[in-house]
Amino acid sequence: MEGLTVAAIILGAVIGGMLVTSSTAHTIMHAMHVPAMVSPPELAIFIVFLIYLLAALFNLYIPLVAIEHKPLSRSPLFLLRDFWHCFTLLWKDPLGQVSLAVTTLFWGAGATLRLLVLAWAAVVLHYDIGTAAKLTAWVAVGIAIGSILAARFVKLEHAVKVIPMGIGMGVLVLAMMLVKSPLVAILLLIGIGIMAGFFVVPMNALLQHRGHLLMGAGRSIAVQNFNENISIFLMLALYALMVKLDWSIYIIIFVFGMLLISTMSWLYRKHGHDQDDGHL
Repeated sequence: MEGLTVAAIILGAVIGGMLVTSSTAHTIMHAMHVPAMVSPPELAIFIVFLIYLLAALFNLYIPLVAIEHKPLSRSPLFLLRDFWHCFTLLWKDPLGQVSLAVTTLFWGAGATLRLLVLAWAAVVLHYDIGTAAKLTAWVAVGIAIGSILAARFVKLEHAVKVIPMGIGMGVLVLAMMLVKSPLVAILLLIGIGIMAGFFVVPMNALLQHRGHLLMGAGRSIAVQNFNENISIFLMLALYALMVKLDWSIYIIIFVFGMLLISTMSWLYRKHGHDQDDGHL
């Protein structure tokens, strides 16, 4: 599952970069005989819609499995209370708390980093939107490398020991302020991706394990996705606020990097020894 997720991240960055490039968009429109009234952004939205539709079709062929926890009631109020119970249960569990916090922060940071790279590349490297979008693919490549390394070297029984990688990721984000060369930029983004992949894969595996033990996989994933989407919303809102206030891209990078460093440092101080005995 993690491998497919990483592949989707890479393909999303590459395809997105291609679709926002006007020359590529016009080539696709010409090859598909798209009417002239259709603009490149409209074509991009339509292609994304087709990808979502394809994903929905794939879901129809996922085999059914035995239901572990059948809902006692289909009442919306009951389901909300059940969700809230699972939400608080996972946050109160020490290992559930740290793994949920890390994955929540990761997805919020990832969504914001993508916009941050676009703005940073335009200011520092003088890239257009299409070239800058393709640059984000290097972060995805790094995530793939980090995921492979994590699978090889990190045991689930000691997953919390990878949290310092999140601190390192924040340090590399701060290093973006010093970059002027495209080659150095690529290497830096790959490094950010490697650290991100190395710490998020064990944390996600730990979260799935704790969630399965506490409430079942389905409820655990629901709580995880809820938190991740809230994180994405809040961090993008923070980024939008800083842009609206006309803050320099360097100040935004500093705030973003320090947020990662401080949050990961706090989590490591609180939970860094939770698995000293190999507890799962």
